[in-house]
Amino acid sequence: MVAKINRGVSLYGAITYNQQKVNDTTARIIAGNRMITDVAGNPERVMQQTLWAFENYLLANKNTEKPILHISLNPSVDDRLSDAQFAELAKEYMQKMGYGDQPYIVYVHEDIDRRHIHIVSTCVNEKGEKIDDAYEWNRSMKACRELEKKFGLMQVEDKRKELLEPYMKKADYQSGDVKRQVSNIVKSVFGTYRFQSFGEYSALLSCFNIEAKQVRGEFDGTPYNGIVYTMTDDMGKPVCTPVKSSLIGKRYGYEGLEKRIVYNAREYRNKKWQPKIRNEVALAMHGCRGDRDEFVRLLAGKGIDAVFRENDEGRIYGATFIDHKNREVYNGSRLGKEFSANAFERLFNSPVNIPDLDAPMPDLDRQGVFSSEMESSIEQAFGIFGIDANGPDPQEEALARRLQRKKKKKRRSHGIS
Repeated sequence: MVAKINRGVSLYGAITYNQQKVNDTTARIIAGNRMITDVAGNPERVMQQTLWAFENYLLANKNTEKPILHISLNPSVDDRLSDAQFAELAKEYMQKMGYGDQPYIVYVHEDIDRRHIHIVSTCVNEKGEKIDDAYEWNRSMKACRELEKKFGLMQVEDKRKELLEPYMKKADYQSGDVKRQVSNIVKSVFGTYRFQSFGEYSALLSCFNIEAKQVRGEFDGTPYNGIVYTMTDDMGKPVCTPVKSSLIGKRYGYEGLEKRIVYNAREYRNKKWQPKIRNEVALAMHGCRGDRDEFVRLLAGKGIDAVFRENDEGRIYGATFIDHKNREVYNGSRLGKEFSANAFERLFNSPVNIPDLDAPMPDLDRQGVFSSEMESSIEQAFGIFGIDANGPDPQEEALARRLQRKKKKKRRSHGIS
C-alpha cells in the first residue's frame, strides 16, 4: 500500500474535488469522523455540512500556512477491500499518524482500476496548534507496512512503480472514457518525469498515445495560450476530440507547464539530476548498423524510448529520449551534439556512414563511462562527433523568450535595475 500526503490552503478545493467525483458516480463517501451530521445523507447538503465540521479548527488557526490534509491510501490493484474494510483502514492509519481525533471524511474512488481512498482532514487541532509532523514520511511508511500485514494486503518491493503502473499504459480508445484515460496519464507523467521543454514533454506523452498541443488565440481583445490533449493510435493519428487542460487541472495547462519546465531546468543546471543513458544510446547507435528499427528495439530493451520528429520529406529534425527507469526526458542535443537530430539523420539515411561492426566494441571504463578509446571508435564509425547540433525548436525558442520577458517584468516590479 502506498500513502500520499498532500497539504494545502483550500478546504473548499479538496472537498469540491472529491464531491465532484461523487456527483459523477466515480466515488462514494464511506466514513467520517467528528462530522456535524451523517455525511452520507442528503447529497445537496453534504458540502455545507462537511465545511462546517472544520470551521472551528480553521478559525482557531493563525500560523499554519497549509492546514488542510488531503491523503490518499492506495492498496495494490490486486487487493480487494470492502467499504467497511476501507473505512477501518482509514481510521487506523489516521490514529497511527496522530490525526485520529481530528475531523475527517473518507471517500472511496473507483474512477480507475485500482480502488483507493481519499481522506480530507486538517493538521490543526481545536486550539489552533499544528499537530506534530516530525518524521512523518518514516511514520507513514511504518504505518503502511503494519496495516498491510493486518489487512492481508500485498507487499510490493517497488512502491513507487507499483503505484504508477495502472496509469503507465498506452491510452486505448476502445477502452472508453477518453477524458479519464487522458487525465490519469497526464497527471502521472507530469508529476513523476523530468523534462525541460515543451518538445520533451510532448515526446514523453506520445509514448502513451497522447498528443499535447499548444493553442493560441484572442478573447475580447486579450491574447491567451493554452494546452489541449488528444488521444492517438499507435501511429500518432488523433482518434478523438481534444481534451482541454482546464478539464484536467490548472497545473496541466500553459502556465502550470511553464512553471514545471522552469523548475526542472533550474534543478538540472544545479546538477540535481543528469543524464544516465548516454552510454546506452551510443551503444545502440554502434550496434544497430544504421537500422532505425533495430536502434529503437535495442533501446527499448533498456527501458528507453526514442522519439523522432520528421518533416514532410522524411528528414529527421528532432530526437528525444525517454528514460523510463529514471523518469527523465532528454532532447538528443542535450545528451551531446553527437546525439543531435543531424547525427541520426546521417546515421539512418546516409548508407555511407554505416560502420562495419564485426569488430568488437570497446569496453566501458570502471566508472561505466566512455573511455577516450571508445569515443574515438564511435567517432570513426559514424563521423558524428564533428556535426553541429540541429537548430533549436522554434516553439522552444518562443517559450524561452516569453519566460525571459516575464523575468524582466518581475524584476522591474521589485525595483531591480
